[in-house]
Amino acid sequence: MTDNAVSENNDRMPRMVRSHDVTLDAEYANWIREIKRRYRGAQVKAAVKVNSEQLLFNWELGRDLVIRKAEERWGSGVVEQMSLDLQSEFPHAKGFSTRNLWYMKRWYQFYAIDKMQEKLQRLYEEIASTAPAQLRQVASAYDADILHQSGAETGAVSFPQVFAYVPWRHHVEIITHCKSVEEAVFYLARTIQENWSRSALQNAIKADLFHTTGNAMTNFGELLPAAQGKLAQAITKDTYDLGFIALPPEYDEHDLEVALEQNITRFLLELGTGFAFMGRQKEIIVSGKTRKIDMLFYHIHLRCYVVVELKTRAFEPEFAGKLNFYVNAVDELMKTSTDNPTLGLLICREKDRTEVQWAFRGIDTPMGVATYGNVRIEDIQKHLPSDDQIRQQVETAEREFIKDLDENSTSER
Repeated sequence: MTDNAVSENNDRMPRMVRSHDVTLDAEYANWIREIKRRYRGAQVKAAVKVNSEQLLFNWELGRDLVIRKAEERWGSGVVEQMSLDLQSEFPHAKGFSTRNLWYMKRWYQFYAIDKMQEKLQRLYEEIASTAPAQLRQVASAYDADILHQSGAETGAVSFPQVFAYVPWRHHVEIITHCKSVEEAVFYLARTIQENWSRSALQNAIKADLFHTTGNAMTNFGELLPAAQGKLAQAITKDTYDLGFIALPPEYDEHDLEVALEQNITRFLLELGTGFAFMGRQKEIIVSGKTRKIDMLFYHIHLRCYVVVELKTRAFEPEFAGKLNFYVNAVDELMKTSTDNPTLGLLICREKDRTEVQWAFRGIDTPMGVATYGNVRIEDIQKHLPSDDQIRQQVETAEREFIKDLDENSTSER
């Protein structure tokens, strides 16, 4: 190839601009940052779009099985036949097993009841109004008209928009374990708000989070603004599962605190979303005297400190007074003008509702009382020496003692 040919070839090729030939300024950096943001948003929207379309298909198929009364019309084996036909036509597609088709029918039937649409619409509006900006953008990523077209047939229930935020296998877990729409809506909301994996959802259902969350005895509703009181009540549980820690048989509060601090990640998961750990035995000085709070947290969504006191025995009325003191102290010494009032949470071994209610009378600081359970007791026997080991240690000690006596006797001579 001649030099002229090489030159002509190079002229036809696109020029690659090297980095040292580029002037990177703040405007360029902002532009690239905006492009990255838009691309990430497009990825999320695409994922939600695909998920929503697949869920819409599942919903409509389940609806058809119900509305058309398929089994009455074509026989009890129609679902199995439909599964074979669809798998034959779409051999590489997943989700056409007989069991999955039955789930689609059950999914539609579970929510196709009176006032279900109202509950799910309220959840959708709540999610849309309180979700992060990216999730709010996703809400407009699909056409509401398409999602509602499933209600076109007479008597059919339209596809709830909020379903598009939750993967299909999560929906299956919910309808197979929940006994009411209220319970299902609870797990739908938590799945969306806390971005639960399927295993996290399974663990929550197994722990019966629906019946335990928000059931702690508190005065939040009376002492806090409505919105804050509702959220504060929602983040508390009647009983906290501490099955992730092991303690000695005769454990005390110090042992409990240390174990929770050593397993703080698991404890934060048990407390729920939004808690940030500020420290154990947090020192505060009041009138020249040092006081120590068992555990101090900050709740990001509530924008307030949360004082946690731990008791390894049943609730006593004086516990409320001590917790009240610590809550007031944190309000005076740590709370800033941008923080909401500090909350107090006492977690004890047992509680009597009447005692708690009476102890709260006259207290004007927001606090609650809960219990804990499922603490594992260590098998201390495995840490103790065996009889043979004790015998050997005694014999060794005796030999050393006699040896010392002989050496002392010899030195005296």
